[in-house]
Amino acid sequence: MAKAKNNFSKQTYIEWYELMLLIRRFEEKVTQLYGLQKIKGFCHLYNGQEAVIAGTMSTIRKDEDSMITAYRDHGHALAAGISANAVMAELYGKVTGCSKGKGGSMHLFSKEHRLFGGHGIVGAQIPLGAGIAFAEKYNGTDRVCVTYMGDGAVRQGALHETFNMAMLWKLPVIFVCENNGYAMGTSVERTTNMLDISKMGLAYDMPSAVVDGMQCETMHEAMTLAVKRAREGNGPTFLEVRTYRYRGHSISDPAKYRSKEELAEYKSRDPLETTKQTILDMKYMTLDELERMEDRINEEVRRSVEFAETSAYPSAEELFTDVYAEPNYPFAE
Repeated sequence: MAKAKNNFSKQTYIEWYELMLLIRRFEEKVTQLYGLQKIKGFCHLYNGQEAVIAGTMSTIRKDEDSMITAYRDHGHALAAGISANAVMAELYGKVTGCSKGKGGSMHLFSKEHRLFGGHGIVGAQIPLGAGIAFAEKYNGTDRVCVTYMGDGAVRQGALHETFNMAMLWKLPVIFVCENNGYAMGTSVERTTNMLDISKMGLAYDMPSAVVDGMQCETMHEAMTLAVKRAREGNGPTFLEVRTYRYRGHSISDPAKYRSKEELAEYKSRDPLETTKQTILDMKYMTLDELERMEDRINEEVRRSVEFAETSAYPSAEELFTDVYAEPNYPFAE
């Protein structure tokens, strides 16, 4: 994994930092609310992995290109442009949420912002991402679909079937494995004899690479090549992005399967802190300006909680809405 070149603009660095800061502060508030039982059910945090989505967003066309991911999806939703209000309300199960209060943390969705989930079934989004890309190619667009998965999902058989078809049909899809080292509480070393996950793409002659996911710069560079390949009709790319989550698999996971030293090592590479330091070193913003940005984001998060708290729950009449395409489906009573 080569070190990225520092050849990005002031605007790019500021946008990266602002997005990552929003995701981090939003999820820190979510952690507090979960402890107060305001948010219930499963809840998986993205803390530590923010550079992956930030480096993606600076390469794709927002509201045109598509994204689909697994259930660690808060960061992807905020990055796609879904408001903090709509995401927080969804976590609360409120009707004003982006999935009308029916999806919760794991099933954030917005057709408008072209985020097609949030999927709770491990690996289920992989063939769906290829399907979205197939539709784009069929319709003659040059749009791409970025399909995210965790390191545990690459053990699913559907991945191999999808990789084969994606290469056969040269689909404009970018497969991104967010390898944070653990599938729930099981380390990669305990699940595979081959630790270089990127090599799985080579079995299908799919261009593949290992990417440092703790830097926005390296993520952007790898995604730029993959997006260009897809838009030009040259098919998919598989990126194994090596990143790290600072929290457990879910909020309720104490993560005792890893050492304090390992966690500290990755926290020393925190993408928020390294990006902030670059901004200061390059004199793109002053410390006072950064603090004002943080105050603004904290206020945005505070207002999202207020919005969620005051929103209504879905009515009982909504139980079968959006479940069946046919409004008078026989089982919808």
